[in-house]
This record gives sequence, C-alpha cells and structure tokens, in this order.
Amino acid sequence: MIKKPTKLLGTLLLEPKVFGDERGFFMETWNAQRYREFGLEENFVQDNLSRSRRGVLRGLHFQEPNPQGKLVSVLDGEVFDVAVDIRRGSPTFGQWEGYTLSAQNKLQFYIPPGFAHGFCVTSDTALFAYKCTELYQPANEGAIAWDDPDLNIPWPIDQPELSAKDAKGIRLADYPSDKLPQFD
Repeated sequence: MIKKPTKLLGTLLLEPKVFGDERGFFMETWNAQRYREFGLEENFVQDNLSRSRRGVLRGLHFQEPNPQGKLVSVLDGEVFDVAVDIRRGSPTFGQWEGYTLSAQNKLQFYIPPGFAHGFCVTSDTALFAYKCTELYQPANEGAIAWDDPDLNIPWPIDQPELSAKDAKGIRLADYPSDKLPQFD
C-alpha cells in the first residue's frame, strides 16, 4: 500500500496494492493491522453503500455530536470526493481537499471525525462505499452548502442534482460554533 500526501491534518489518501492478471484483480479493502501502520487506528462500526447517477452531489455532510470518520472508495464509476475541515481550533479549519476516486484508480480516502464530506458523480453511475467510525444519527447531522463561496470548491459540475436536505445546506461561516466539532 502507498500513502500519498494530503494537505489537511488527519486525512489519508491510500493506494492499495492490487494483484491483477488477465482474469481480473484482487486487493484488500481493509486490514486493521496494515492500515494501523499508516496511522489509521479507527474502529469502524458501520459500512454504507450508495449508487448515484451522473450529476448527483451528496454533501457536504457532518455529524455533531458523535462525528464520523470515513474511509471511502468507489467500487464502480468515478466521483470527485471532498473533505472540509470544520473542527473549531484546527490549523486547517475551513480548508478543503478533493480527489478523483474511481473503480479504475482504486484510491481510498480517509476523512477523520470532525470533517464535512461530500462527493459528486462524474461517470454515468457510481457505486460508492464507506466505512464509518460512528453510527449514523440523523438528529445530529448537519450540511454545509455545497456551493459555499468561502470554500470555493471547484466542483466538476455546474448544476448538481441535490437532495432536499443538501439544497438547504448553509455556509460554514453561518454555523454556530457550538454546532461544530472541536479540534483535539
């Protein structure tokens, strides 16, 4: 496995080792011991899977209290995946990073607890998988506006298809600080 550089404190971009031949390929998608060697010591408690079509944008979601860390990857298709540091007191608060994740490149992106997360589908469809460090708690979920002008994320689509919840996301600057996670 290769650990690639990231700019936000706590995030990891990982390229698993893939064993392939003319029949297909094999790769480990999770091995606690191996991932621990790269600094990922989280206990994952929930796995999620979503399928979306081109132009769908999901996010930017977070959960507070009980923020979720997420290890995400794409099993089929391609997405532009984004993490935003929303931890009060973090040296990278309000900064984001994004990566193209695809079935072809097999990259995995780890987003620590305290980050907002979202992705948009850039292929015809995408099958998106994520492991979470906390159970989903709808009452604790928040949404940052995907088009927050302060974040200025260059999403690769102009008119995304949003859920009603995501269409009501608000600017990070408008969130009361007690509704955002604290940097440890």
